[in-house]
Amino acid sequence: MEPQSIVVLDFGAQYSQLIARRIREQNVFSVVLPCTALLSEIKSYSPIGIVLSGGPCSVYDADAPAMDPAVFELGLPVLGICYGLQLMVHMLGGKVRGAKHREYGHATVGIVRDSELFRGLPDSLEVWMSHGDEAVELPPGFELVAKSPSAVAGIHNQQKKFWAVQFHPEVRHTRLGTEILRRFVIDICRARPEWTPKHFIESTISAVRETVGNGRAICALSGGVDSAVAATLVDRALREHGESRLTCVFVNNGVLRKNEFEKVQQNLHEKLGLQLKAVDATDRFLTRLAGVIDPEKKRKIIGNEFIAVFDQEARRIEQTQGKVEWLVQGTLYPDVIESRSVRGPSQVIKTHHNVGGLPEKMNLKLIEPLKDLFKDEVRQIGRDLGMPEEILQRQPFPGPGLAVRILGEVTPERLAILRECDDIVVNEIKKAGLYNRIWQSFAVLLPVMSVGVMGDQRTYAYTCAVRAVYSEDGMTADWVELPHGVLKAISTRIVNEVKGVNRVVYDITSKPPGTIEWE
Repeated sequence: MEPQSIVVLDFGAQYSQLIARRIREQNVFSVVLPCTALLSEIKSYSPIGIVLSGGPCSVYDADAPAMDPAVFELGLPVLGICYGLQLMVHMLGGKVRGAKHREYGHATVGIVRDSELFRGLPDSLEVWMSHGDEAVELPPGFELVAKSPSAVAGIHNQQKKFWAVQFHPEVRHTRLGTEILRRFVIDICRARPEWTPKHFIESTISAVRETVGNGRAICALSGGVDSAVAATLVDRALREHGESRLTCVFVNNGVLRKNEFEKVQQNLHEKLGLQLKAVDATDRFLTRLAGVIDPEKKRKIIGNEFIAVFDQEARRIEQTQGKVEWLVQGTLYPDVIESRSVRGPSQVIKTHHNVGGLPEKMNLKLIEPLKDLFKDEVRQIGRDLGMPEEILQRQPFPGPGLAVRILGEVTPERLAILRECDDIVVNEIKKAGLYNRIWQSFAVLLPVMSVGVMGDQRTYAYTCAVRAVYSEDGMTADWVELPHGVLKAISTRIVNEVKGVNRVVYDITSKPPGTIEWE
């Protein structure tokens, strides 16, 4: 079948990824591109519809994000959301101004005219608003189809195949929002709901085979879900007659969790049957990290050293098995979003070692089969590949490892302390039966020394922070209200068992405004 997608053009909205997720829930592939994307890039995704996201700016701002006007000339259905409505009105000859009555939060919208976008839905809708501007004059050919008590809430030009809403159908607060998006994607764009895990696996295996040809690849394994699924997927593509042209390289970068180096080797070789090469490069990484405090420098150092090690191992493999040209990584969509300014005018949040942390010049070419997926989608792909749940249910662990959970300089002493603290946190979370219900739970070593008392003696030792969050995809997260008994057990064990820590605190910050990791 011909490829198809819904392209979401991002104008800096916090909800842009949610739009793509809701569309994917219809089994239709959707991708988020910056509003500045060239027409050629948009066309490369074979779009059958375009969505214009919301955004924090006003269309009349001097630096307001815009897009190529030719998007409106593609002959494709276009749906504008919030800022997307205002931009559509502004670019096509209407008028937008600052609203007399701004709307934020819950609102009731009345449908005032028949429209394909709302067909079959109630005449009154509970929606989520977040806007300070409003459309006051519609462009030629447009009609008002929905109205809130204070503003234009929905418009269309059905002849041109343009629709727009002032509210956010992608958030759960808009009760029938998914149905509205379904009307656009399935009824208006005529999308085929065929983007399933099985379809993704088949198309990815085919694409990897075509890309690699008769060559060889190595895969950067971290021991986490993402790289394990990427490795299994590419292994399927490059395995012939029981032999694979993929060698997985698992590097001990010196900042792994307690006993992680041994556990990962056992899991990935014995349970997944992957051809695995384990490399202990602890001294190499810790030497480079010595004296480094800045989080971004830590990430870039680790990213660069990983590539240097992979290059070195690729050369060794070539001596006996043939030329290696490709490096497989388990990069996910949130990694790409946070590491590159792909969201229109948005800012880079942090560098991921397997995205922004890569050196500018590399000998190996990248294969990132999961780069358009969210974590829950990756886990489903893993299940369809037949991978064990104990691997798929592992909580995410950052590529830079404990280096970004030690605030300040990474030293062998601090690593030893944090490993013990972290091991206690994970074990107590598992003992309480909470591990698979929590997105991430871990310990952080703070560069804060405080006075304590143990056995009638004064102590002056480190502070350990405990972090546990719920999340759907890592883009946003809420802190977990851990039972007091679990917190007590964690705190008591850390202070009693880990020499060098005399105080434990619990992080109750959500994302945003914080990030999940501390660095």
